[in-house]
Formats: sequence, C-alpha cells, structure tokens
Amino acid sequence: MRRALIEQFGYAPDLVYEIRGSRKIYAYKPCSFDPKVRTDKGIYFGRIEADGIRLSIEGAFLVGPKAKKNIIEINEERALRYLSGENIDVDAELEGWVILKWGQYYLGTGKVKNGKVYNYVPKERRIKV
Repeated sequence: MRRALIEQFGYAPDLVYEIRGSRKIYAYKPCSFDPKVRTDKGIYFGRIEADGIRLSIEGAFLVGPKAKKNIIEINEERALRYLSGENIDVDAELEGWVILKWGQYYLGTGKVKNGKVYNYVPKERRIKV
C-alpha cells in the first residue's frame, strides 16, 4: 500500500493500512498507552480501484500536505461546484486520480480525464450551493 501511494502521490503517511471488504482501505496509527483503547479500527482512507487509489476526503487530508505529484489546485468557484457534486473542468495535463486542493484545504480525490475532474464526493457529504 505504501509503495502504491508513493508511486501515485509521492508520499505515504506512516500508518498501518488494512484492506477490508471490497477493496476498502482503512488506516490507523498503533497506540500502546492504554491496553483498553483499540486503535486498529482506523478511519476510512480510500479504495483500491483498477487504475490507482481513490482517497477519501480524510485520506486526501493525510496525504495532501506532503504529496509531491497528482495535486490540482482549484479556485473557490470550482471548489464550491465540486463540493456540491459537479464535475469540473481543469487546465491540467494530468490523467487519473488526483487530489483536489483549494487554499489550505484538501477536498478529496477526483478522476481526471480529458481535462475534466469527475466528482467522487459522496452524496451525503455534498454541500448545497
């Protein structure tokens, strides 16, 4: 998993990654300060797709600040459109899974194809514009 993240984004956080169910990735940092505290559930980090890793919004926040490639910075208008569930046009020559960034915020992962970022924000997390 770490190797795939480094290949795709140029960085992989120092976490334990578990693949559960149908290619869902959960991540956590082991904790040994209290044996009654379980840390091995982790957060939903992303999903393994046929052509790469699709990070969750939380996964994008963990990888994004140190990622070295496949990041697209967008303006506020495009960020709001993306967070409301729309696909957006971008001026990037990238193809495949990218992290979307607006200012200091990492909005999640989208798939770029032919200059368009296809939206993967879950319906329950979309904003109303």
